[in-house]
Amino acid sequence: MTGHELRRRFLEYFRLQGHVVLPSSSLVPEDDPTLLFTNAGMVQFKNVFLGLEKRPYRRAATAQKCVRAGGKHNDLETVGRTARHHTFFEMLGNFSFGDYFKPEAIAFAWEFLTQELGLPRERLSVTVYQDDEEALRLWQQIAGLPRERIVRLGEKDNFWAMGDTGPCGPCSEIIYDRGEQYRCSHRPCALGVCDCDRWLEIWNLVFMQFNRDEKGEMTPLPRPSIDTGMGLERMAAVLQGVESNFETDLLWPLVKAVEKLCGKRYRGGEEGFPFRVIADHARACTFLVADGVVPSNEGRGYVLRRILRRAVRFGQALGIGGGFLHNLVGNVVTLMGEAYPELVTAAPRITEIIRREEERFRETLEEGVRVATEFLTKARAAGRLALGGEEAFLLYDTYGFPLDLARDLAAEYGMGVDEEGFRRCLEEQRRRARAARAERGVGGVAGMEGPVFSLELAPTVFRGYTTLAGQATILALWQDQAAVPRLTAGEQGIAILDETPFYAEAGGQVGDSGWLTWPGGRATVDDAQAVGGRTWHRVRVEAGELTTGQKVEAQVDGKRRAAIARHHSATHLLHRALREILGLHVQQAGSLVDAERLRFDFSHFDPLSPAEIQAVERLVNEKILAALPVEVKETTLEEAKAMGALALFQEKYGTRVRLVRMGDFSLELCGGTHVRNTAEIGLFKITAEGGIGAGIRRLEAVAGTAALDFLAAREGEWEALATLLKVPPEQVRSKVAGLLETLRQQERVIARLQAQLSRYQLAELLGQAREVDGVRVLAAQVEGADAATLRDLADTVRERLGSAVVVLGAPAGEKVNLVATISKDLLERGLHAGQLIRQVAAITGGSGGGRPDMAQAGGRKPEKLPEALARAAEIVAALCRG
Repeated sequence: MTGHELRRRFLEYFRLQGHVVLPSSSLVPEDDPTLLFTNAGMVQFKNVFLGLEKRPYRRAATAQKCVRAGGKHNDLETVGRTARHHTFFEMLGNFSFGDYFKPEAIAFAWEFLTQELGLPRERLSVTVYQDDEEALRLWQQIAGLPRERIVRLGEKDNFWAMGDTGPCGPCSEIIYDRGEQYRCSHRPCALGVCDCDRWLEIWNLVFMQFNRDEKGEMTPLPRPSIDTGMGLERMAAVLQGVESNFETDLLWPLVKAVEKLCGKRYRGGEEGFPFRVIADHARACTFLVADGVVPSNEGRGYVLRRILRRAVRFGQALGIGGGFLHNLVGNVVTLMGEAYPELVTAAPRITEIIRREEERFRETLEEGVRVATEFLTKARAAGRLALGGEEAFLLYDTYGFPLDLARDLAAEYGMGVDEEGFRRCLEEQRRRARAARAERGVGGVAGMEGPVFSLELAPTVFRGYTTLAGQATILALWQDQAAVPRLTAGEQGIAILDETPFYAEAGGQVGDSGWLTWPGGRATVDDAQAVGGRTWHRVRVEAGELTTGQKVEAQVDGKRRAAIARHHSATHLLHRALREILGLHVQQAGSLVDAERLRFDFSHFDPLSPAEIQAVERLVNEKILAALPVEVKETTLEEAKAMGALALFQEKYGTRVRLVRMGDFSLELCGGTHVRNTAEIGLFKITAEGGIGAGIRRLEAVAGTAALDFLAAREGEWEALATLLKVPPEQVRSKVAGLLETLRQQERVIARLQAQLSRYQLAELLGQAREVDGVRVLAAQVEGADAATLRDLADTVRERLGSAVVVLGAPAGEKVNLVATISKDLLERGLHAGQLIRQVAAITGGSGGGRPDMAQAGGRKPEKLPEALARAAEIVAALCRG
């Protein structure tokens, strides 16, 4: 049975058992900062299990994309070394949300394995939690398993918990006996006694039946639930009778593709290690990029970069020259595109992002290896046993070296890495980044942290699509991490209403603001956030007393809502315009819509030219002038996609979706608020364009009155410049062009004068050379020379001196320019201009580097220049001796 047939039969079996079959969620978890990646099937149902969200179904089944390569669940270093570990894999799962429990879960699993898949009953055993008498009895009754094939295990192996507190419960693992030929030397070789490759876990059934509090005490859940997980690749290996997951039809074609790339045959064991790594990592990179992750030095992007560069390194070990990983994207798409059609759509973008990252890695690798070799050589000469933490961090921060690559290079010198020092440097960098973000006001919404309400509190009914005001009842109030019965004048907190006209932040659109009023009282609503199907209103009570159960009049700030709607509708027009102007590879990668502006991130590889920006801007404004009607329709997800609606793969959609159509130009799935006609947008203007990651560009723009304000400010700047130049506004360009030409002429005159001055200084400089350990050394200060002049003068002095080391420095305002040059005959004595200039520059508070024969540097302390030049001869002497 092929892996694709196994996936299909699993989902079809559970569909016939009354389960709703849902698509895999994105590898990037939605609104879950605790996870780097989706690492299990239950992740997309986490809020359902926690009681924060209700779904219109109580049974579900999925084939979920998973990545375990960062954070708590990290299999990266194990991949390729074992037969069954992967960074990317698929997890098949069936779930019950307070519907069926242990008897049905066990019956479904047993029937599917033995009847649908035809696994021999005598090869199946199970483990149960040591205190779970019910599961032990059910396996005997339902599956007919003899007692000797049911093994009790402790909490470490057979008790599952979502966290230190919250839903938890015993689990039961189904084990497949691969046969006597795989037995180990342990006597006896038996389940629960040894942990050898004979006993293969194929399915885990989690029985969520308790809630654990802060004291560790467990109370039964009112509606116990089921969460199961079966690894697709692992089960495929069993059904196909192969030794490892890599030999299944899900991965073997990728191993064969690597054979073609390197011209070598795959062999099992240690020799096949690089093949397995590349096959696995090709899948992980392809799926991660498809779900919007791009290589970077932070978070998910850093993990992707590590995976990608690890694959490249193993490619080099196999003798594959140049970039190759991007060529495997097509193989992955061929294998997986039918099950995951988003791969087919995104294939060109995935290929280009991986190609560019490979290219970037090659460029940095050569220089980085050179620097690392320099560090390691010095460390070994100094008798050190490890590469310093600061040095390892410099390699990571400047050259993009993952820590594991630094480990590999250090191992070649018989050394280790000061990983603790590296982590200290990394944490300090992150601390500075967090502080910078806090200064800019970036981060979570203050005051919105708060309660986890039970399912007894009904979801908030949203009325804001059709009205900006309405009566509501206060269901709950929250202040300082605790539920309160009232908020009085001057107090702040969170209010939850039974229904609301306030749009809660979602899909890139910020939350509404406005007011709550009641007889004798008033509160300002500063923000609205969606949490588990309920809208949290952040309120400030200005007069009176707000109490639970109270009737209030809720009023949205209509002027602000209208500005937000203009920007949101403009975002839809912008998305379509970018696809028309740049190509269909453009996919939304993120957005922010508020009353002042819009920000739109999208997949594209190169900066937009001025002509492209102008064309996009013009097309959007044409559609605004066309006064296209904006129509909103609720339909099924399948029907919306059949109509050609754009959907974002990182978004989570329900079975019913909102479809927003703007004439015959734009059709998108969207839950936000919009104008009724594109003419209401008024005007659209792009204000900024830039890159934010590999293959991701960002546009910022304004619409409506915000666009008028922006243009008025620009016009004011232009008029102020005209006044400053004493010309009419229409002559500003020609006036500035004339001034620039005059400046260029004066710079040429200055350069000629500097060159003459340097020549006059040449004779004086030649007389300052002195001999150090048999080497002629000239270290001198030059006045009025820029970096280029200084370099030319150093070359001339070295040529006139013949065999010599020349170090020249020149003050440049509050900075220092330095240059060092060494004649070729002295390079054989171990002298290196880069090492020399780095030590000289350090005295002036700077740094630099370069080739062995010529290097440049800069400093921040001109007053230290005489001292630095005076010590240059000592440094040369030390380098000659070292």
